Amino acid sequence: MASLVQKFRTLISANLHFLVDKALQSQSLAVLDEYIRKMTLQMLELHASIATVHGNIQTVQRRYGELKEAAEKLNAAVDAFLVKNKDAQALAAQSRLNATRELMDTYRREYQRLSAGYETLDDVYVKLEARFLMVKQEREELEHLLSLAKSREKLSKTIRSLDDLTGEGDADVARVAEGIRQRLDEAEAHNEILLGSLDNQLEDALSSVEIESQLEARRQRLGLE
Repeated sequence: MASLVQKFRTLISANLHFLVDKALQSQSLAVLDEYIRKMTLQMLELHASIATVHGNIQTVQRRYGELKEAAEKLNAAVDAFLVKNKDAQALAAQSRLNATRELMDTYRREYQRLSAGYETLDDVYVKLEARFLMVKQEREELEHLLSLAKSREKLSKTIRSLDDLTGEGDADVARVAEGIRQRLDEAEAHNEILLGSLDNQLEDALSSVEIESQLEARRQRLGLE
């Protein structure tokens, strides 16, 4: 259970700055798409693990209930045998009662262990799902930024072509070139705003991961897990 939880927490704490920088440098969303694909598979695996633990909890609860019912009958039987002076039967019934109670204690401890594990897995799933949605949102922003970057490159090529023509003294061409330069400046300003917003979102996300790591370390020190 511990290794499974650590596996998912490692995925949650992945360096988003690195992934985003890599996507921007390569001008490709492939690195984020791969990360989203892995997260999707991990969420399915985690969901299956949670379902398995939940099923085990139900089995333990059912078995504990059966043992409790059996213990109540054996307890009554011991009293009945003693009243009838059937010491041998009372001894045998008491022995079975003791064994049944030991089994009940075993199932009670197993229930507590499974319940704690279930809560941990459920908590990790909630965090992983939140991270997944955040990464998908960042991908959409990056897709827009990369689209703007490609448009900017096309504009730059157009400007260079027009600059070659302006040497011929064509005033209309010069005005067109100036208009395109203005559009390029506006696109640059928009890019800076989006990048600033994206960086702030990533900083908040990474700060949340760091705080969670600190709390996890504190839980371990206090023996809460």
